[in-house]
Amino acid sequence: MTDRDQTFDKVAELIAPFNKKNAALTDTTTFAGDLEWDSLVVMDFVASVEDEFDILITMNMQAEIETVGQLVDAIENLRNSES
Repeated sequence: MTDRDQTFDKVAELIAPFNKKNAALTDTTTFAGDLEWDSLVVMDFVASVEDEFDILITMNMQAEIETVGQLVDAIENLRNSES
C-alpha cells in the first residue's frame, strides 16, 4: 500500500461522518456534486483534514480542489513539501 493509498483511506474515514448520501468514494468523487456539500460542510471537513494531517489548506487551494483525488494529491504535496 502506497502512502497515497493510506492518505486516501484516512480521507475516506474523515469524509464518512459528512457523507450523508453514502456516496461511493473514488478519486473522481466530487464534493459539490456527488456528496452535495455546501460551504459550511466543506469548512468543517477542511478543518478536520488540517488537524488530522497537521497541514494548512489555503482558500486558493480549496477553490481548486473539486474531487477526493485532488484533495489526496494536495495533502500528499503539502506533507512532502514540509518534510
